[in-house]
Amino acid sequence: MQSLIHYIASKTSISNKSIESTIHLINQDCTIPFISRYRKEATGNLDEVQVGDIVTLKKDFEALQKRKESILKSLEEQAVLSDELKQKIENTDTLIALEDLYLPYKKSRKTKADTARENGLEPLAKIIMAQNANDLDFLASKYLNKNISSEENALEGARHIIAEWINERIDIRNSLRNQYDRYSEITTKVVKAKAEEENAQKYRDYFDWNEPLKRCPSHRLLAILRAENEGFIKLKISIDQDRALDYIENRIIKSDNHCATQIELAIKDAFKRLLAPALANEALSNAKEKADTTAIAVFAKNLNQLLLSPPLGEKTILAIDPGFRTGCKIVCLDKQGGLVHNETIYPHEPRKEATQAIKKISTLVNAYKIEAIAIGNGTASRETETLIKRIRFETDVQVFVVSEAGASIYSASKIAREEFPNYDVTVRGAVSIGRRLSDPLAELVKIEAKSIGVGQYQHDVDQTKLKEALDRVVESCVNKVGVNINTASPSLLSYVSGIGEKLAENIVIYRDENGAFTSREEIKNVTRLGNKAFEQSAGFLRIKNAKNPLDDSAVHPESYSVVKKMAADLKVNIQELVGNKELIKTIQLKKYCTENIGLPTLTDIVKELEKPGIDPREKAKIFEFDPTIKTINDLREGQILPGIVNNITNFGCFVDIGIKESGLVHISKLTDGYITDVNEVVSLQQHVKVKVIEIDIPRKRIQLAMNF
Repeated sequence: MQSLIHYIASKTSISNKSIESTIHLINQDCTIPFISRYRKEATGNLDEVQVGDIVTLKKDFEALQKRKESILKSLEEQAVLSDELKQKIENTDTLIALEDLYLPYKKSRKTKADTARENGLEPLAKIIMAQNANDLDFLASKYLNKNISSEENALEGARHIIAEWINERIDIRNSLRNQYDRYSEITTKVVKAKAEEENAQKYRDYFDWNEPLKRCPSHRLLAILRAENEGFIKLKISIDQDRALDYIENRIIKSDNHCATQIELAIKDAFKRLLAPALANEALSNAKEKADTTAIAVFAKNLNQLLLSPPLGEKTILAIDPGFRTGCKIVCLDKQGGLVHNETIYPHEPRKEATQAIKKISTLVNAYKIEAIAIGNGTASRETETLIKRIRFETDVQVFVVSEAGASIYSASKIAREEFPNYDVTVRGAVSIGRRLSDPLAELVKIEAKSIGVGQYQHDVDQTKLKEALDRVVESCVNKVGVNINTASPSLLSYVSGIGEKLAENIVIYRDENGAFTSREEIKNVTRLGNKAFEQSAGFLRIKNAKNPLDDSAVHPESYSVVKKMAADLKVNIQELVGNKELIKTIQLKKYCTENIGLPTLTDIVKELEKPGIDPREKAKIFEFDPTIKTINDLREGQILPGIVNNITNFGCFVDIGIKESGLVHISKLTDGYITDVNEVVSLQQHVKVKVIEIDIPRKRIQLAMNF
């Protein structure tokens, strides 16, 4: 335990006490949202990010320990494990250093050095390394046999052994590793046979590219690696060879005789054949890992913003999945998102039944008392929006354009089939568009996070790490907002702290069989939902119109007694206390501190009592694109257009200006001042004004600026 705490403390600024307490909670199967929200006294008030870092580092440490155990077992089986080597392995705190120690004993394919040893040449290699002999040809002649036909063959075999020794020198590997880390260059060259292919053109910037590897930003490195993987370019990672050889020679060669000449040849062989390939791959792997981490962090930040997008709330919605030839699929949804009607209209090319479409939409709006219309932002979106705005509704109907990203993934998914077994994918897609307007979080959790359409190169990064990071974001957002247990889908419930897929299904089954939950206490009746799951989940589950108003708040049931005592001391009941800001201000928090509940938790409780169960998200706002811009061909340099930020990267942000292609605002064009983080200036779904500065129609690229 102490070695784990030391490992985490060495990589964070978190105190040992907080780390130990957090690890204890993690080992008790407590979740990150629960620990950060309801165990602040134990952790020293660590937030979700800090608790998450401890979880990640704990996994890294356990992986390191597992690898150590495997290596020690292998060395014992080979009978080469000395006390000194064992101590070095046990004291190692990185996988790279661990693998360096194991390298001389690693079982692999037969090497040139192995062959040389079998031919009896290791004594000759030792003589050369001692650098005391002069007549090497004479010495080499003593090692001739049926496999070694000449003195040169003997010296070559000895050099192979020396090259392997050099390769296994930890000091040499670390020095060259440092050179690769600080000075390596990444160079790319186009594969000429594929240069003219259409798919190759998007990588043409990298047909002849060179820059220091450490300065290559995440998005560029991932693009280069994708281009190489698709066979359009070749890449190389290199350092100054002369500088590397000089270093090794200075470390090894201590004479100027014939031995030095042989060692010099062995050094060149070791570098070219063993060290350079391995360390170049390692440097590229490390750079890729850093690029993955950066890309995943950007993706996670974008996803967090998207999931917390403003909801419209419980409204009757008419949703349209627009199209030309196949028509526009229309669905009407009740306030809970239930499908009450669906049909298809054909207002656009080729059928042009606009008059009939307008009449049909007007009829549906009146029949189902529609309060808002959601239009998908895909094909025919602008034309459909224009059509809708021609209609004179009898009531005030708000019109929104909604992102379709991932809707097709949802509509063909198992979840969608289970929700709507009797409807095709077009109906399911339209339902998803409407529900996204009502509650983006509740709908988007049904789609695999990496398919939602924020971030870049999501298919190129480490998929396990990506899934872990995005699942953590979804879990954080769901628990931050809270979940109405009586209306939530199994997908949404599954992300509640302590629930998971199986318990989510059991909750829905219980709800279907017994009706709506009337209290948090009733949640315990759900099959297989034990005390631990209740402890982890209860504070994040909401019960509207419950007898106890705390059941619709973030106050955990374990703290109900404290609130009850507060109310009693103020001579009111809980119902009278909740929402009474003036009365709540008079509470003396220190009076209610106990061994388990301190000021951090009491402060959270009081904030929640003021506004119980309030949704932290803003409300959805109507946005209108420029009606004159329908395709990229309508754009002109210098135009000022309204837009919505729909993706954020490290090098800028993409803005939806109402056409198929989003425009890029490079980080240098965001503001007049210098910034390093795009999120300092913009956020996902933000409404902005942009200026068109460049249009590349063949490549379908649009350059925009905000600093005008």
